[in-house]
Amino acid sequence: MSTNLHELPVHALSIGIAARRFSPVDVVEACLGRIKALEPKLHAFVHVHAAEARLAAEAADKAIRSGHAIGPLHGIPFALKDLVEFEGHHTSGGCAVWRDRVSTYTATLAQKLIGAGMIVLGKTHTVEFAYGAWGTNQHMGTPWNPWDMKTHRTPGGSSSGSAVALAARMTPFAIGTDTGGSVRIPAAWCGLTGLKTTIGRISTHGVLPLSPTLDTPGPITRSVEDCAILLMAMQGSDPRDPLTFALPPSEPIKDLRRGVKGLRLARMPDSERTMFSTEMLAAYDRSLKELTGLGAEIENLPAGGTSFRENGDLVARIISAEIYPMVADLVDNPALPMDEAVRVRVRAGASITARQYRDVLAARERAKQEFTVRIEGVDAVLSPSTMTAAIPLTEIDQTTTPALSTRWVNYLDLCGLSLPNGMSSGGLPLSLQVICRGGDEAMALRIGWALENATDWQKRAPSI
Repeated sequence: MSTNLHELPVHALSIGIAARRFSPVDVVEACLGRIKALEPKLHAFVHVHAAEARLAAEAADKAIRSGHAIGPLHGIPFALKDLVEFEGHHTSGGCAVWRDRVSTYTATLAQKLIGAGMIVLGKTHTVEFAYGAWGTNQHMGTPWNPWDMKTHRTPGGSSSGSAVALAARMTPFAIGTDTGGSVRIPAAWCGLTGLKTTIGRISTHGVLPLSPTLDTPGPITRSVEDCAILLMAMQGSDPRDPLTFALPPSEPIKDLRRGVKGLRLARMPDSERTMFSTEMLAAYDRSLKELTGLGAEIENLPAGGTSFRENGDLVARIISAEIYPMVADLVDNPALPMDEAVRVRVRAGASITARQYRDVLAARERAKQEFTVRIEGVDAVLSPSTMTAAIPLTEIDQTTTPALSTRWVNYLDLCGLSLPNGMSSGGLPLSLQVICRGGDEAMALRIGWALENATDWQKRAPSI
């Protein structure tokens, strides 16, 4: 049996369990041991369900040994963002006021994974109400990015705990949600792979809402293949989320290894390059050359449309307008322990009129149609995932956002994959974003797999 089971990705664990080289009990114990050793420092988990996970692992082991394996994910553990309902367990949404809130039902996406035999290790920290991309939480604590154990740096948000737990090898897979970059940014800053799915691809039933118009759950993993596997496990129609009936099932595994030869990939406009650091641009340009070497055709994104920043500002207006009515009683009460940075963002929705909100949604529909025409014949658009590598918490300006390169993807209802593509001079992960049409997660994963397997960035891990 390997002594480093915590290092294996989902697809490798699946093969090993099926071949009986190790058991679900071995895997869960490896993860729990890692959590016990690192959690006091990293603060990734709100709750660890150790006893339940051990029982589930024992049951999975017995079922598999008796010939009753459910499928390839049976016995593999994962972490659940504290935004996802899990019956009988605490779900606070990162809000200290809701610290003792207990779920009365389980979210569809969690039901699917548990139904596939996967084992919940626990709940991971999130930015309050999932409204923030830095990854901070004033009252419930900010997870520690494991790539720098001396300086507390941004883990990325809002799926901060999920990314930290995964990067630190506490879990082989974690759930995130993405409304403006909340899967891709923590994945980028923690050296991971994260998939922002199309609206309707994965049911949001049982996911505490931030913006019903924009919310999308997605996997955070340590490989593109794992993202493809988990996407297939979580997707599907759900009567409790009518939007899931709009998309046919995605089959990313089918063409995952097909390569990029002949694909037309668009670089971001030169006007957008000014907001990215020199190191981020160097890694980005290197990725373009690597994809060219693999046979892809790199071209300029056709001119037109609004900038990343302008689209991002409109995303913020939609989010604030939709979250404010849902939590107004909390944010309008100064006596309650709210994250003050989040309070300001949410309360911005109080000044948005119904007409302004309607106009933004109408403008979004026009922008989506215009962008569809703009990328006619283009298979994907490429950009860096973040503007810089992770920064120290002391340098954060909470009136700004690091989501300028991600929010526009949500605004236009596209899908996007973040994956490692380099390291900064300080040893911090850099990341590429592969953006595809809504519903075409398979193409984003195909491109990501080709680049991942032509490099070794995804194999890097924090030295802890």
